[in-house]
Amino acid sequence: MSDLLLQEVDGEIVRLTLNDPGTLNALSDEMLAALGGALERIAVSEAGVVVLRAEGRAFCAGHHLAQMQAMRQAPDGGAAAFGDLFDRCAAVMRAIRELPQPVIAQVHGLATAAGCQLVATCDMAVASDEARFGVNGVDIGLFCSTPMVALSRNVGRKRAFEMLATGRFLSASEAEEAGLVNRVVHADHLADDVDNLARTVASKLPAAVRIGKGAFHAQAERPVEEAYALAREAMVQNLADADTAEGIQAFLEKRPPGWTRG
Repeated sequence: MSDLLLQEVDGEIVRLTLNDPGTLNALSDEMLAALGGALERIAVSEAGVVVLRAEGRAFCAGHHLAQMQAMRQAPDGGAAAFGDLFDRCAAVMRAIRELPQPVIAQVHGLATAAGCQLVATCDMAVASDEARFGVNGVDIGLFCSTPMVALSRNVGRKRAFEMLATGRFLSASEAEEAGLVNRVVHADHLADDVDNLARTVASKLPAAVRIGKGAFHAQAERPVEEAYALAREAMVQNLADADTAEGIQAFLEKRPPGWTRG
């Protein structure tokens, strides 16, 4: 693991910590590579849930603007490099969504531009009451078109477009009301609240959660008929698991399930 990204394994919980506070944990080339590599390894691990958090006074300030400006020195003005950057960033966002394990964002301070995109991409998010969320690239002449993809799938269209077109930040309470985060807690309780949520998820049958996460995201953007067909297959797959049979039988017999935790 790079010093830019710290990893801690606590039983079935993996905690990834963005650790570049000097850049407000910007998604630099190096940070994107570190995140991508970590997610690739976690995907084939026995982990049950991932917590994504950060050091310093911000969660993530988005792309590394100084690196982006340097790309302009290329003969094409940076067009190819910019395209490659956004391809790599999108690959990391897709990796979070496609990861078998649920990912919880533990958000404090600022989450702006691609940092806000990162929060929106995670399966769940808990925010400190001091957190703020924005896609304010428009303030420097750059509409946040790639962060818009995840944002508009979490927040109502009019609210999302207002954020994108004005650069206005949402407070933590506004982000909760808009559906960008699950809940807001006092800063002193953030780590404990996220830990409790992670442990609750990790206590469930891993096979069921993994099947469910994949089906949840796959059906969300499909027509209802296709969504039901996809959900049907996920239910059939889940029910075919021996641990699911044991879980149902244990419920009927009013006893704890004897899962193999597959």
